[in-house]
Amino acid sequence: MFSQTEAEKLAIDFLSNDWEIPQTEKDWFTIRYARQEPSWYIVEVGIEGFPDYWILQVYDTAECDPCYTFVSPLSGSQNTDDLQELPESIANMISFERNSQEMASPAKV
Repeated sequence: MFSQTEAEKLAIDFLSNDWEIPQTEKDWFTIRYARQEPSWYIVEVGIEGFPDYWILQVYDTAECDPCYTFVSPLSGSQNTDDLQELPESIANMISFERNSQEMASPAKV
């Protein structure tokens, strides 16, 4: 098994490669949380100052599960002015993810 720091780097590298984020923009990503499990790490990757984040599993083989999860309290239908300060590639990534979230149907009482 490798270190938590290595797992965090692998998670950021995987996510940024998956979204084709330029190498120079990887510094925008931060680690919100990481925890070691018996055969993998759970790593939450976010952007400083934003509520959005991705949850990735990094296996003890140094590979990331390609089925990661995006979490955000915001939906794509909401204003995206908050993304203007981000590099275009990261703003597009978050905007796409927010738009892709399935909105849960309200419970009928």
